[in-house]
Amino acid sequence: MKPAWDKLMKAYKGNPSSLVADVDCTAAGEPLCQKNGVKGYPSIKYGTPGKLQDYQGGRDFDSMKSFADNNLGPKCSADNLSLCSTKKQEAYKKYLDMDAKELEKLTREKRQEVKTMEEEVAVMKDVGRVNRAKERTKKDADRKAAREKRKAEEAKGKKSEL
Repeated sequence: MKPAWDKLMKAYKGNPSSLVADVDCTAAGEPLCQKNGVKGYPSIKYGTPGKLQDYQGGRDFDSMKSFADNNLGPKCSADNLSLCSTKKQEAYKKYLDMDAKELEKLTREKRQEVKTMEEEVAVMKDVGRVNRAKERTKKDADRKAAREKRKAEEAKGKKSEL
């Protein structure tokens, strides 16, 4: 993998918006690796500083280059509004114009709403599970009753033949 990684670093060298680099986690880079949850070597992380994610793709140059081309670089965010759609820019501006304390309060309220909805969805899923089990039980009972009815009719038909 090292030759492919070196080739990728060379391909992105000097890129003004994306960094492809390696860190020696056994030397001076150890604190950085610990901070970002590196547990095994080699590990590939991507994302914004302080919010790195594990890369799960192929380890050959073409796979990593394709991933980098599609995922590295600035994205729509509060820092990069020009990269956002008009609708997304309007959403960001609405919150950027808010007082910090007002935004924090609204964020807490929305988190509570989400938590309440998640709890409600969990209850709904549980009730759905119970309802499906009841329906299966009812269908099984109906099938059993139909079989028993057929057997009784068959037995009755045999008796009348004798």
